[in-house]
Amino acid sequence: MSSRVWVVDDDRSVRFVLAAALRQAGHATEDFASAAEALRALELHGPPDLLFTDVRMPGDDGLVLLDRLKQAHPALPVIVMSAYTDVASTAGAFRGGAHEFLSKPFDLDEAVALAAQALGTAADEDAAEQAPEAGTGTAGTDALIGDTPAMRTLFRAIGRLAQAPLSVLITGETGTGKELVARALHRESPRAQRPFVALNTAAIPAELLESELFGHEAGAFTGAGKRHVGRFEQANGGTLFLDEIGDMPLPLQTRLLRVLAEGEFFRVGGRELIRVDVRVIAATHQALDTLVAERRFRADLLHRLDVVRLHLPPLRERREDVPRLAERFLAAAAVRFQAPPKRLSRAALERLLAHDWPGNVRELENLCWRLSALAPGESIGAADVDAVIAREGAGAAVATADGMPAWEAALAAWVREELAAGRNDIHARVLQRMEQLLLDAALEHTAGRQAEAAARLGLGRNTVARKLRAKRSRG
Repeated sequence: MSSRVWVVDDDRSVRFVLAAALRQAGHATEDFASAAEALRALELHGPPDLLFTDVRMPGDDGLVLLDRLKQAHPALPVIVMSAYTDVASTAGAFRGGAHEFLSKPFDLDEAVALAAQALGTAADEDAAEQAPEAGTGTAGTDALIGDTPAMRTLFRAIGRLAQAPLSVLITGETGTGKELVARALHRESPRAQRPFVALNTAAIPAELLESELFGHEAGAFTGAGKRHVGRFEQANGGTLFLDEIGDMPLPLQTRLLRVLAEGEFFRVGGRELIRVDVRVIAATHQALDTLVAERRFRADLLHRLDVVRLHLPPLRERREDVPRLAERFLAAAAVRFQAPPKRLSRAALERLLAHDWPGNVRELENLCWRLSALAPGESIGAADVDAVIAREGAGAAVATADGMPAWEAALAAWVREELAAGRNDIHARVLQRMEQLLLDAALEHTAGRQAEAAARLGLGRNTVARKLRAKRSRG
C-alpha cells in the first residue's frame, strides 16, 4: 500500500515538481498552497504518513503548522523545507519536532530518499505518542553567516544538536568563529535561559587555571583572601565553553575528566563536594588526535569531549560568504561610528574575494572596521582595501623579522630608554598602561559589554568592573 505524502508550499513550482517526484516513487501525494489548507484537510481526512512543509508562507508559516501537527499527531514525521538555512530556522524546526531540515534548492532524488527514510523510521517507531520537548531558546541575532554547502550543513547540525545534551567539540582554524557556534548551540537549547560562560584556557596562566575552573576557598593559597566561585559553578544549569582546550595542562585534564564523568568536584582547598549540571562545549584549532599520540592530551578526555564534532571551514574555503560578512561588519561599524554604512565597490569586493584570509572571519571583521574608519568616501575602493591589507602585511613582516613580535620589540626598546634616563616605577607604569589598553580594546570589540569583555580577557566580571572604576577615579 502506497504512503500518503503531503506537500505544503506557497510556491506552485516547488509543489508541482516535488509532488510529481514523490508520485513517481510510488507515493500518493496531495499538495497545498498554505498551512490553513493543510489543516482543513487534516480535519476532514486525518493525517498523512509524511508531510513536507515550507517555512516562509503567507498566513501561518511552516513552523506554526509544525507545532499544530505535533500537538495533534506527535508521531507524524514532518520534513521542513526552506531557502533560509540559518541557525534560527534549523533550530526552530528541530525544536518543534521536525524529522529533518531540507535546504532549498534541493535535489529531487535527495528529497525522495529522505521521504523513504522518514517513512521507514516512522514505521519502526513505537506507536506510543510522545509530545516534543519545547525549548526555551530564542533565535536572537544570528551572528553566523553563510550560504555555502559547508555552512548550511553546519547550521543543520547546530539546529539538531542544540536540543541534545551532548558534549560537542568544535574544530577550526583561529578566527573562524568557534565561539559563535558554541553560543548558537546554547542559545537554541533548553538551557538558553541559564548562563553561558566562556573561558579561553590558553589565556590563563597554568597555575591559575585550576582556580578559574573550579574556584577556591579563602586561604587556599597565597593571595586567596576570600572564596572564589569557579566557571563550572557560574555555568550551573547552562553551558561552559572551553576554548583552546588543547592547551590545558595534563593535571587539569584529569580533574576535568572527573567533572565530565561525575558532575562533581571540590574547590581548590575545599572539602565541600560541589555538584553541577553543565553542558561542556570545547573548541580547538589543534589536532587533538596528534596531541594524544604525543601524550600531551588524554585520550579518555578526548572521548568525553568529542561525542559530536563540528568543523568550521576556513574563510578561504567559503569565499562566497565574504560579501555578506563584509556587509554585516560594515553595518555594525556604521552603528558604532554613528555614520551611514560604507559600501564596497565592485573592485574592492574583488580584492576581498582574492585575499586568502589567514586570519579568517576575524581578520575580515577587523579589516572592515579599519575601512569604516579610514576610507575617505562612502564608497570603498580597491585602493582603500589594498592600503589596509598592505599595512597589516607590513606589520606581520616586522613582527617576524627578528623572531620577536613588533609590540614586544617596541616595549623592550622603550624600557631600555626609560632605564637609561634613570626613571623609576617602570613596572607599575607599564602594567597600568597595558591593562588600560587591554580593557579598552576588549570593550571596543564587545561594544561595551563588560561581561563578554571579561570572558574574552579571561578575567572575572567583577574584576573588570573594579578596574574600570579605578580607571575612572584616576581621571
